[in-house]
Amino acid sequence: MSKTKKILLDEKDIPKQWYNIQADLPEPLEPPYNTRAGRPATPDDLEAIFPKEIVKQEVSTERFIDIPDEVRDAYKIWRPSPLVRAAGLEKFLDTPAKIYFKNEGVSPSGSHKSNSAIAQAFYNKAAGTKRIATETGAGQWGSALAMACEMFGIECVVYMVKVSFEQKPYRKSLMQVYGAQVFASPSDKTETGRQVLAKDPDNEGSLGIAISEAIEDVLNHKNAKYSLGSVLNHVALHQTIIGLEAKKQLEIAGDYPDIVVACLGGGSNFSGTAFPFVMDKLQGRKPALRAIAAEPSACPKLSKGVFEYDFGDNSGFTPALKMYTLGHTFMPGGIHAGGLRYHGASPLVSALVKHKAIESAVVKQRAVFEAAVTFARTEGILPAPESAHAIRIAMDEALKAKEEGKSKTILFNLSGHGHFDLSAYDNYLSGKMEDYDYPSDKVKEALCQLPKVNSRVES
Repeated sequence: MSKTKKILLDEKDIPKQWYNIQADLPEPLEPPYNTRAGRPATPDDLEAIFPKEIVKQEVSTERFIDIPDEVRDAYKIWRPSPLVRAAGLEKFLDTPAKIYFKNEGVSPSGSHKSNSAIAQAFYNKAAGTKRIATETGAGQWGSALAMACEMFGIECVVYMVKVSFEQKPYRKSLMQVYGAQVFASPSDKTETGRQVLAKDPDNEGSLGIAISEAIEDVLNHKNAKYSLGSVLNHVALHQTIIGLEAKKQLEIAGDYPDIVVACLGGGSNFSGTAFPFVMDKLQGRKPALRAIAAEPSACPKLSKGVFEYDFGDNSGFTPALKMYTLGHTFMPGGIHAGGLRYHGASPLVSALVKHKAIESAVVKQRAVFEAAVTFARTEGILPAPESAHAIRIAMDEALKAKEEGKSKTILFNLSGHGHFDLSAYDNYLSGKMEDYDYPSDKVKEALCQLPKVNSRVES
């Protein structure tokens, strides 16, 4: 294990604004669609489950949006996060490439998710929200929101995908320590959950089902709002603090990435890491920049999905979004990267893939854990399985640079630590872990359930 080099910033260097890539898209996003009303969704539609300020951010095309002082003060608990030169990994790979990673695992909840959770809790508190309901896959978002709600004195209810609830019991414990109520989804607490269980009592759950349960919870309680940890524009906005800090740190190092990599579930982590660099590409300053979204072969929405309108949840409570999707009724395999088991991709990420401004790469579970173990042994940090997807791609790109004899600069986001994922590591180290490719026929089956929306929606 070689000595790594950290590039640190001071509290005064925490960005004062988030970056909104909607200002630089090749063309505007197609709007969310209210399938019940047969028209584009309005801000009033969205305000049924989100506070007004969040809705304003969701639809804004301003390039930079101010970060409230209260949010920046809360960020100071762990931000700015370190940028690290992965000298040990470089030496192991014997590569001419320079590899940097942004360590978001240093947050109190253990991942990048706190960047948006704190912002959303702040705006909900200002709007008078008393109760926030949400879903969580691996538990990183639930942990982050539970902490943020405790900070701002808001009740927090989390519907956690059942397979992760069982695989990662200490994530549930952490949420409860922060004061949240946590239910395995599908649950018997909602009509959505009860219907799913009636059809399949052994259903392992999905993020789509958990989202439906959380939204139903909101609609059945006064002064309640819903909070989403990924996919939507305002979440991507809040996460850009990652890439904005990384740009400052790389400038100190006298460097700029040729390749930016992050894993992709719904898109918050990838957006937050890559968008501040993709801005330079879209504005013509860095046309050769490659931004790679790493997704699991078990949930390959960018590679096997379609670019169509679809619901964000299993039951169709949400407006339909134009995105790459495997279908909202998609039921993922029980892979250990629970945060990546979502059926759709952020509309912003999807639009950039469609315009070929960014790219995707698919990786298998065992190769991901091989990379995770290598990273832990060379850099001393145990990564979350989600983050290890990015590590796998970063290592592959560094080895390509070695083959080509080229020096490249690679940046990836270590979106969270893996301290609650040791059962997954046990599974890998014991040889029990299996790869899983989602069957094409199952994708076709789910895609038959897409909502009917006009091919081009006019707002």
